[in-house]
Amino acid sequence: MADILEFKFDTQLLIEGEGLDEDEIFDYITEHFEGDCLLAVGDDELIKIHFHTNKPWEVLEYCATLGEIHDIVVENMQLQSEGQHG
Repeated sequence: MADILEFKFDTQLLIEGEGLDEDEIFDYITEHFEGDCLLAVGDDELIKIHFHTNKPWEVLEYCATLGEIHDIVVENMQLQSEGQHG
């Protein structure tokens, strides 16, 4: 039987906007959402987010306030670790 993951959703997306700040976005997500393996990289017009969390919809809602979000991928890593596709 597979180990239970603390944070089971691998959440990835792009934020497209103006005046984006990867450090501010990183800090906000770290302070407001439970999760791990956070990456927030890019420039002032395009930021890629990668985050493991149990509530991906909260991260998506926040990111949508910053600009257009697209290329959204949310994968259930728990199912993947059990040999299923999520």
